[in-house]
Amino acid sequence: MSDEELAKDLGLVSAMTIGIGTMIGAGIFVLPGVAANAAGPIVVVSFVVGGLIAMVNALSVSELGTAMPKAGGGYYYINKSLGPMFGSIAGMGDWMGLAFASAFYCIGFGQYLAVFVGLPTIAFLNPVQVGALVAGVLFVAINYIGAKETGGIQTVIVFLLLSILTVFAIAGFASFDYATLVGDGGLAPYGAGEILPATALVFVSFLGYAKIATVAEELKDPGRNLPIAIIGSVAIVTVIYAVLVTTMLGVVPWPELSQDAPVAQAAEVSFPTSIGPLGGVAAAAAAVMTAGALLATASSANASILASARINFAMGRDKIVTNWLNEIHPNYATPYRSILVTGGLIIVFIALLGREIEVLAKAASVLHLIVYALMNVALIVFREADVPEYDPDFTVPLYPVTPILGAILSLGLVAFMDQQEIALSGAFVAAALLWYFIYARTNTSQEGVLSNYIQSREEELPDQVVDAADAVAPTGAGGPPTETEGPTIMVALANPRTESALITLAGALAQHKGGRVLATHIVTVPDQTSLSTAAEQRNRIDASSEELLAAAKSDAETFDVPIETKTILSHRGLEEVFDAAETNDADTVVMGYGGTQLAGGRAEGTLDELTYDLPCDFLVLDGQALELSDVLLPTAGGFSSDLSAEVARALQETVGVDVSLLHVVDAGEEESGREFMREWAADHQLTNADVHVETGDVEAVLKRIGNDYSLVIIGATEQGLLSRIVRGSLVFDVIHDLDTPTLLTERPSSRSLRDRLFGRR
Repeated sequence: MSDEELAKDLGLVSAMTIGIGTMIGAGIFVLPGVAANAAGPIVVVSFVVGGLIAMVNALSVSELGTAMPKAGGGYYYINKSLGPMFGSIAGMGDWMGLAFASAFYCIGFGQYLAVFVGLPTIAFLNPVQVGALVAGVLFVAINYIGAKETGGIQTVIVFLLLSILTVFAIAGFASFDYATLVGDGGLAPYGAGEILPATALVFVSFLGYAKIATVAEELKDPGRNLPIAIIGSVAIVTVIYAVLVTTMLGVVPWPELSQDAPVAQAAEVSFPTSIGPLGGVAAAAAAVMTAGALLATASSANASILASARINFAMGRDKIVTNWLNEIHPNYATPYRSILVTGGLIIVFIALLGREIEVLAKAASVLHLIVYALMNVALIVFREADVPEYDPDFTVPLYPVTPILGAILSLGLVAFMDQQEIALSGAFVAAALLWYFIYARTNTSQEGVLSNYIQSREEELPDQVVDAADAVAPTGAGGPPTETEGPTIMVALANPRTESALITLAGALAQHKGGRVLATHIVTVPDQTSLSTAAEQRNRIDASSEELLAAAKSDAETFDVPIETKTILSHRGLEEVFDAAETNDADTVVMGYGGTQLAGGRAEGTLDELTYDLPCDFLVLDGQALELSDVLLPTAGGFSSDLSAEVARALQETVGVDVSLLHVVDAGEEESGREFMREWAADHQLTNADVHVETGDVEAVLKRIGNDYSLVIIGATEQGLLSRIVRGSLVFDVIHDLDTPTLLTERPSSRSLRDRLFGRR
C-alpha cells in the first residue's frame, strides 16, 4: 500500500485564525462571569497567568512543529519521541480533551441561545442543556456530511468577532468605572490565593493554539508560519482577554456579572452610557454580542470536532487505533464512525455534566495539560538524543529551562483542579494505558526515540531502566524504511493513460543518474472536506491510487531503479505539485500537461502560484503514450536546454533512442550555426547526435519536421509564467500544433517578481 500524506494548503492567516477563533469562542463569551464569581476582579490576573503558561508551552510546540510538521500535533511528537505507550496517552488524552472542550463550547452556545430565544426544560435537561444538545447534534451532523472550518471561513469569522469586540471595548472603555471594578471587597476579595485556582478554570480558553499544531502538515512554510501562528495567536488572545475582562468588570460589578451571557449583559450596560439615550441601542448591542457569541462558540465546537478527526487519523496511521474508526463514508467522504463516536461522547458529557460547566472546562484542561507536559519532555528527549532528523527551524530560547518550566507549570496547574476533574482525567489516562497493552502494543512497530536511546546505552544505564523500556516496547512487525542515495525523480501521476509514459521518462532519468523514482498520486479533495477525514477513504482513494501506483511500480522495474509510491491528498491541483516536490526533496519532477488553467481554491493559492520559484527541474509531457525511437531536441542555447540535453542523453543511454539536434538561424548564418551546434553538442556529451541547422521561423520549422520524431524535447524560455500561459509562447503553440508527444523542460532560475510574472525584456 502506498504512503499517504496531507497537502500544504493553509496559509499563515488561515492557521492563526484557527487558533484565535477557538480561543475567543471559549474564553471571552463563556467564562468571565463564572471565573469572576470564584475569584473576584483579580480574575484578570488569572487570564494573564493562563496566557503566560500557554506561551511557555507554545514555544515548545513551535519547535516541535517546525521539526516535524505532521497531522496530529502533540500526539505525533510524543509518540515519535517517547514511544507509542505515551503516544496512546497523548492521543487518547487529546481526543477526550477535545470532546470535553466541545461539550463546554456547546454549553456556551446553549447559554446564549437560551438568552436569544425561549427554550423549554425537557426531562432532567434545563434550557441551556437543551440548546447545547441541539448545537452538539448540529455540529456533529455538519462534520458527518463533510463541512468544516476552512481557512477562509474561519478568517471571516475571526475578523467579524474582532470587529464586534473592538466596538464593545471602545464602548466599555467610555463607560469604565474603577470603583465598579474594585467594588467593596477590593481587587482580591477572596485573597490572592484564588489566582491559580481561577487560572485552572479559565485555562480551557487557551487550548486553541494547540489546534494549529494538529494542522501543521497542511501548513505552508511551517518553519516560518507555525511559530508565528502559535505564538502570535496566544499573545493576541491574552491581550484581548485582559482588556475585555477588565472592561466587563469595570462596567458591571463582579458579583452581578452574568454567568450565562456576560458579554451581552456588559454590552447592554455599556452602550447607552457611551452613545447616549438612543432608543433600542442597548437591546441592539446585546443582540449583536449574543449573535457574536453564538458564532464564536459554534466555530469553537466545530473546530474541536474536526481536530479530533485529525488526531484519530494520525493514530490510525501509526496503528495505535484501529482503522475501523477512520472508515470513510461512501457518499460524504468523512470518517463518520470517528465523528459519531466523538459526537456520542459530547452528547453524554452535555447531558450528565451540562449543569457543571466548571467540570467540563477543567476536565478539558487537565487532559490537555498532561499532553503539554509530555510534549515538553518529548522536546528534551529529541535534543538530548541528538536525533539527526530532528532539525527544527525554530528553537526554544533558554533551553533546557523553557521545556522544563513548561512541564512543571502544566503539571503544577493540574494540582489546582478539583479532585473530580483529576479523577475523571486519570480514568481516561488509565484507559489509554489499558488500550495500549491490549491492542496498540501488538499492532504498532514504531519505537520512540527514548527507547532507542536507552537501548543504545544499555551498559551505562541501570538494569531497571533498561528492563522497564523493554517491558513496554511495541511488539508489532515492521521496521524502518531503507534510504536510497542519489537524486529523487518525482512523478506526479493523475491519469492511467499517461502513467507509463511518465514513468518511462522518470525511470530513464533515475537509472541514468543513479537515483530513485517517487511516484505520487495527488488526489484533489473538495475544499469542504477535511483532508484528514479523507485520508482513509479506502473504497475510493485507495482503489484508484493503488491501481495507478501499482502500475507505476511495474513499469519502473524495466529500469531496475528503486521506486517509492505516495498518495497525497490536497485541496489543490497544480499548486500541490510544487509543494510536494519541495516537501519530498525532489531533484526533478515529471508530470503531464493538463491544460493552462491555474489551480487553487484558497486565497493564498493563486498568487503563490504566479510568483513561485521552481523548487527543482520540471519535465512536462504533452502526450499519452511514448513509443520512443528517435528524439528531436531544438535548442538556441537557452538556460533550460541544458536540462533538455540531460533528458535526451538519459533516453539515449537507457532506452537507446537516436537523438537529433535542431538549431534554427537566419538566412546566411548557416555556417556559424553549425559551429555553434558542434560546440554545444560537445559541451553536452551529445557528439554522436545528428545535427540539423535550418533557416526560417522556429515555429514553422518545428511544425514541419517535428512530427517525424517520436518525441520533441523543448527547453522553456525565460518568459514568465503569465506570459507563457496567458499571452502564449513558442512552447505552448508547439504543444497544441504538433501531433507527436512534446516534452517541456524547465530549470529553476532566480528571477525578480516582475520577471516571474511578465518575463524578461
